Amino acid sequence: MTQTQAEPQALPQPSTQPLRLHHHAWITDDQEANRRFYEDVIGLPLVATWTEREVLAGAERAYSHALYGLADGSALAFFQFADPKDQAEFKTGINATPLRHIAFKVEAEAQDAIRERVIAADYPEAKAHVLDHGFCVSLYITDPNGLILEFAVDHPDVEKIDAEKRTTAHADLARWLAGDHASNNSWR
Repeated sequence: MTQTQAEPQALPQPSTQPLRLHHHAWITDDQEANRRFYEDVIGLPLVATWTEREVLAGAERAYSHALYGLADGSALAFFQFADPKDQAEFKTGINATPLRHIAFKVEAEAQDAIRERVIAADYPEAKAHVLDHGFCVSLYITDPNGLILEFAVDHPDVEKIDAEKRTTAHADLARWLAGDHASNNSWR
């Protein structure tokens, strides 16, 4: 068996797997503009703001850490430093690629409402657009920090699609690694 065709290893038991996303952290240059976007436009409530002073990378630094909650208890977290030099040092880099993003599962009604609020708020950063992936339909929005957000509505047959893809995941990856780059998305 070649290295690319290795036997799949047994998956960890559910009790040893992560339970859910706790939070995803990012840097923002403007906590209030960020709050208006995430709370007022997107609809994620501000659930905590921590203001801290601690030693990071060898220096004491003051920062705020604002968290916006999702329905499952997870959150998006945004840091802003009091000192502009600290802000520049820890600034989150953005690569100009749509493949670097955070995706959220939503119902169609929520996706429509988010899109309407973004358009109504006239966010120049928003550039909201919809893409049908076949297995889901996604609304993409760029936040005030340059972070791309995806709000995905699953296909009505999501359970069937999930079951099929779990069965073929290792074979699909092996096929791709072996050089067969044909599409296997029959849902598109």
